[in-house]
Amino acid sequence: MTIASSSPPSRLPTGGAAEASSRTGTPQGVSGEDRGDGRLAALFIAPALLGFLVFLLWPTLRGIYLSFTRFNLLTPAEWVGLDNYVRMVNDPIFWDSLWVTVEYVAINIGVQTVAALAMAVLLQRLTQSAMLRGIVLTPYLMSNVVAGLVWLWILDTQLGIGNEIISGLGVDRIPFLADETWAIPTIALINVWRHVGYTALLLFAGLQAIPNDMYEAARVDGASEWRMFWRITMPLLRPVLAVVLIMTVIGSFQVFDTVAVTTAGGPANATNVLQYYIYGSAFGRFQFGYASAMSVALLVVLSAITILQYRLTRAGRTDLG
Repeated sequence: MTIASSSPPSRLPTGGAAEASSRTGTPQGVSGEDRGDGRLAALFIAPALLGFLVFLLWPTLRGIYLSFTRFNLLTPAEWVGLDNYVRMVNDPIFWDSLWVTVEYVAINIGVQTVAALAMAVLLQRLTQSAMLRGIVLTPYLMSNVVAGLVWLWILDTQLGIGNEIISGLGVDRIPFLADETWAIPTIALINVWRHVGYTALLLFAGLQAIPNDMYEAARVDGASEWRMFWRITMPLLRPVLAVVLIMTVIGSFQVFDTVAVTTAGGPANATNVLQYYIYGSAFGRFQFGYASAMSVALLVVLSAITILQYRLTRAGRTDLG
């Protein structure tokens, strides 16, 4: 009987791969193609990462530092500790600006969300025309400054076509942007007009993910459109709606350009939103340290609101199986 003696076959390829890896300098299990893909990915990511570091991370860290200093561009920053924050807490204009901003956000988010949701449902249930979606998005393609100027001319008390129509109907002219009562609601509705189409398309995209089988089964059971909306559409749209709300709330708290070109914070500080007050403190009175402290406070407020919204709306979970 002959007994064949040989080395285990599994050791030969292993040793060969290890030797090849040591010769080429490539870690075992990682091919040259994978390394090339990683380098290509890093090349594409580099511009965005550089922009993030230069235009977001560094200004944020610099602003946090300046919030603890007295700085006016003409002299070196002087460390003052918490003085700017103490001043902010005792500043009645700051609290008034914060309240005006909250009022604006409440009107803007309330009207925009309801209108965008209605438009999105109508786009899904009645028509899915690409042309109609383009028309809905048209105001969003206009900058906030241009939109503000256009509506400033339309709503001008003496010469605006809007007030000309109101006057032609036998109603007294309304000082939309010159009256303390009308100013903030008017600015909020101007921004609703500009952003509602974009918000509606975001919600429309969320509606596209809901299976049509659910609506067909509900119709077979005799459910009305209104009942299907509350029992099917709203629960399944919740994650998308939550993300849209988070985005719109953050954007609304940062309103500035529409106020700057229409009312400049007036009349009598009725539209002096927080961002405009920060801008005036920094570039009008050169109090960059105090303006940075208010910016940090706004960052903290927005972070807290975002976390609260995310948890209350359960934005990270979906009811779709």
